[in-house]
Amino acid sequence: MGLVSSLEARDVSASIDSEVLLAPVSLIVSCGEALAVQGRNGSGKTTLLRILSGQLRPTGGRAFIDGEPVDERHRAMRRTISARIGLPAFARELTAHEHLRFIATTWGRLGSAATDAADTTMAALGISDLQNRFVNELSSGQTQLLSLATALVRPFDVLILDEPEQRLDATRRALVASVVRTEIDRGATVVIASHSTDMIEAIADRSVSLAES
Repeated sequence: MGLVSSLEARDVSASIDSEVLLAPVSLIVSCGEALAVQGRNGSGKTTLLRILSGQLRPTGGRAFIDGEPVDERHRAMRRTISARIGLPAFARELTAHEHLRFIATTWGRLGSAATDAADTTMAALGISDLQNRFVNELSSGQTQLLSLATALVRPFDVLILDEPEQRLDATRRALVASVVRTEIDRGATVVIASHSTDMIEAIADRSVSLAES
């Protein structure tokens, strides 16, 4: 798929029994635009991101990409959206570099192309020196950067990140923001949920604030 025109939520909401996880919200994010989702804990930021990425079917409303319903069961849709919501399930027996090569290979970058993708992504995030480390040997901040790398090493048109600033100091937050802005400049659509004012200012073109459910 080529770069998409828009990511849209039309009155999406989520609830379990009588508990409201996300009050109805509508939004549109255009190609090459970055939206920051803000709100207090419990306002539904992560739930909204899961709906936008296709990981959660909303109780009400629908999410769309270019007018097509978001559904992660479709490979073309999975190819379009790269989401990092929480830490991935890392394999204890794989090094950081092997994780990224595996993901790149899964999405069609074979042999040296997968190696190059892993090298480039690690260099961009300043973690090239960690390529032969196992995940259990990484600090919390290094693990967070590797987690973000798993979302960036594969092809995508839409990038969705939940609190990418977690466990990162100011220098690393600025580096991540710069990498994400590079993706926006190439035309990617980006949605982040964040409590970090500096990261929001560095990445987002605009923001939306969710009311508490």
